[in-house]
Amino acid sequence: MPSSDPSNRTSVNPNVAALLTWLVPGAGHFLLGHIRFAVAAFVVVQGLYVAGLALTGGAFLDLLAPEIRGPFAGALTPEAGNVGAFFLHVRQIDFSDLAPAPFGPSLYLGLALTSTSGILNLILASRAHFDARAQAGSVIEGAAIHPATAVLFGWLIPGAGHVSQGRIARGLFSFLLITGMFVLGCLLAEGTNLDRTRHFYYWAGQTLLGPTAFVAEFFSGHPVMEMRPRYSDAGVMLASVAGVLNVLLLLDVYGFSDSKLFGRPLATEVKTSRGGKPKAS
Repeated sequence: MPSSDPSNRTSVNPNVAALLTWLVPGAGHFLLGHIRFAVAAFVVVQGLYVAGLALTGGAFLDLLAPEIRGPFAGALTPEAGNVGAFFLHVRQIDFSDLAPAPFGPSLYLGLALTSTSGILNLILASRAHFDARAQAGSVIEGAAIHPATAVLFGWLIPGAGHVSQGRIARGLFSFLLITGMFVLGCLLAEGTNLDRTRHFYYWAGQTLLGPTAFVAEFFSGHPVMEMRPRYSDAGVMLASVAGVLNVLLLLDVYGFSDSKLFGRPLATEVKTSRGGKPKAS
């Protein structure tokens, strides 16, 4: 946890730290003076994106139908979370080519890596925002897990962020709810939702569930769809909504740790004394 010693504090606007990280992974922490962490973050996040590019051969927006391709078509994709790499990637795409080369067998793994790069960078940006505030304020050492770390756990496994904070019941309920919705969606769609070449944007929503969606996609084997499943639309929508709802859980996870570490009582933790005056638990 960053030190709260005034002699070690730097005056860095938290919003600037987060914005710089969004543009260049690790840039926010570099500005904060966390050089080693910044370099490691840059290598991991950009390394994932570069590896994904190598595996996909640069394929990305050409998965879309020709009439909706364009430089801004990827704005609602997880890759946009690493906007610097995303921008350079899009500049290399020839949108006039209506007949892209056949996709290789490593396409799906590559897409998983580029999307993971974007999501991890957003989590890194949230960490840069917190660390910038921590260096300029007062953080209670050891009071709770770092907010960004808890969010990372929650993305890796739905509900794990809550469990890491000691909120076991809420974490288990979240896991059962979100994972159950996703599984039901996969069953209704008969696995057709687990393919970005079929459902480009709905697939992007599923990535907010993290490895859960990627593992399910891997084991689906991407079978050829001989006929449209009867409840395909409902299944695709439900699986994607499960991912979007997980974002709400991640926001709850971040806010809980943030309040704990900065010593601000949560609204749910305010009790009333016998005299009628509110007191923090």
